[in-house]
Amino acid sequence: MASSTISDDHVRAAMRAAIKAARAVPRTLPNPRVGCVLLRPDGTQIAVGVHHGAGTPHAEIDALTQAGDEAKGATAVVTLEPCNHTGRTGPCTKALIAAGIARVVHAQTDPDPAAAGGAKVLRKAGIDVESGVLVDEAEALNVEWTYAVTEGRPFVTWKYAATMDGLSAAPDGSSKWITSAEARADVQVFRAEVDAIMAGTGAVLADDPRLTARGKDDLPLPVERQPLRVVVGETPIPSYYRVFDRVAPTLVLPTRDPDAVLAAMVERGIRHVWLEGGPRLAGAFWNAGYIDRVIGYIAPAMLGSGRAALEGEATTLADLRPIEIQDLRRIGPDIRIIGTPGAAPREEMD
Repeated sequence: MASSTISDDHVRAAMRAAIKAARAVPRTLPNPRVGCVLLRPDGTQIAVGVHHGAGTPHAEIDALTQAGDEAKGATAVVTLEPCNHTGRTGPCTKALIAAGIARVVHAQTDPDPAAAGGAKVLRKAGIDVESGVLVDEAEALNVEWTYAVTEGRPFVTWKYAATMDGLSAAPDGSSKWITSAEARADVQVFRAEVDAIMAGTGAVLADDPRLTARGKDDLPLPVERQPLRVVVGETPIPSYYRVFDRVAPTLVLPTRDPDAVLAAMVERGIRHVWLEGGPRLAGAFWNAGYIDRVIGYIAPAMLGSGRAALEGEATTLADLRPIEIQDLRRIGPDIRIIGTPGAAPREEMD
């Protein structure tokens, strides 16, 4: 099969278009976000395909369907190595070969053993294959999915809201609302991207939260787009609480053990857990080393007394753990900080 002579600039531009298309899909979990652009031999674009979630066509199939006969001799630029796996849909390698694709350029190599090996299959069929183009940008699409696949447990993001003096609830346990409407709307953008929202029984009893992903005008997203609601703890929750409404599915785990919780998530194919409420549950995950990202909303206000955002096990300043800040910005009147926990305590300062 003849090789394509499309320039590197055309390929990189197509990869950026594929990444942009994949990023526009709010959630595909438990599958990865994937985009695919098909190019003619002269470098012009034929089609842009994207994966919309489990059970829907993969990005390559979407692009091939749009292209029809024009796919023959084309170059496929894909954010993730084409799969060599039959699940709810067939392997993308087979479809690319059957369509007569001349060249495949992919960014990230598939880390999932069940689906990997696509590049090898394509080369064996006589298709030119190149990997690693804009790999860092493509990997950023699927940080949580990649972590879950390679580490064998869900990626855990801990979200909290606190006052400037570090308190997440008043002495009476109330915490509605510490942060602004703008911050709460910002949270919904993140919630829509995860496949499980988790809270402890104490937080559920105190605030009666919905634990759902909501869109415009604070209306809940359709049930099929809702993350699984997970309530963790041994205290019973009355059936009339909002967490048991029909807006989203709910799982109750009567345990305080983070290992047992994550094992239950793995059994259900959960890749990304959004952990919020309350400080005791967050502390258990923090102490176990199971928090992979922290998103904190800090309100310009003081309480003076109440409950801290995190109940950990620190006893001295030597237990201080650094947070590597990835993003810091103002959301309404509040400050949002996104970071990743450091692996070791900070060295003692003179």
